[in-house]
Amino acid sequence: MSPADRAIAAEDVKAVRAFNRFYTQRIGVLKRYLDTDFTLTEVRVLYELAHRPPLVARDLVRDLELDAGYLSRILRRFETAGWVRRAPAPSDGRQQLLRLTEAGYATFGPLQQKSRDEAAALLASVAEERRPHLIGALQTVHQLLQPPPGASRRVELREPRPGDMGWVVQVHGELYAREYCFDSGFEALVADIAARFLRNFDPEREKGWIAEVDGQRMACVFLVRKSPTVAQLRLLIVRPEARGLGLGGRLTDACIEFARQKGYRKIMLWTQSNLVAARAIYQARGFVLKHSEANPAFGQELVSEIWERKL
Repeated sequence: MSPADRAIAAEDVKAVRAFNRFYTQRIGVLKRYLDTDFTLTEVRVLYELAHRPPLVARDLVRDLELDAGYLSRILRRFETAGWVRRAPAPSDGRQQLLRLTEAGYATFGPLQQKSRDEAAALLASVAEERRPHLIGALQTVHQLLQPPPGASRRVELREPRPGDMGWVVQVHGELYAREYCFDSGFEALVADIAARFLRNFDPEREKGWIAEVDGQRMACVFLVRKSPTVAQLRLLIVRPEARGLGLGGRLTDACIEFARQKGYRKIMLWTQSNLVAARAIYQARGFVLKHSEANPAFGQELVSEIWERKL
């Protein structure tokens, strides 16, 4: 036992182990994962391939801390099933980039939705007024156990430039189709919102932000005039590879500050109940759920919500 290990109280170790036993049983990882023939590791590999730019196998070995031989067997199975394809990396032909095929996305989509449904069922077992406390506690654990980054990343919030709105529409269409199985109707809605923002833009009362990380567009949000006293927050999104950097919170804070400077009395927003991460951002910043209703849209049975924050 190292000196660092001896400095940890035995009761603290016992508490962590007890929680691990409780939580692994509570989320069902001791049985077949999501009641499928997939292992937890296989689903995690699918997740990484679906949500990150094309990877090489060593990226997965490093980031998921997997045995290279075990990962090779998983990838071989995926290739045989037609879920993954390889292509030479442009910068190094010796490396093979891994990408999910359309069949791979079709396989992963229901798994992701089932995982979301189970998480929603877990949250439903907690009284609504206590859920913000639970989410806050989970975020605290995540932040405290997150290893410090090897090098700081350069983050910049800037105003939209020509071409950015096309990216906004694309990233919404791609991510919501992959992560929530939304159909093309959602992309059409985003395109309409983006077009109206460009056509009717009032620089004295409205603003948009693009968040860049190391020079790459990774997130966005827009604040538009709803009425003389009410502003509306729209199109908040963060790419998966930039999640965990606090971009969603920073963009929401920028909207609140701009609205306050421009004399708005209230900010409102429209969202869906299954967008758990976004809802946590809004709750943490004083937004209050004012109205919800069933909303069959975008190929899904959704529950739409109106949130408001007084300024």
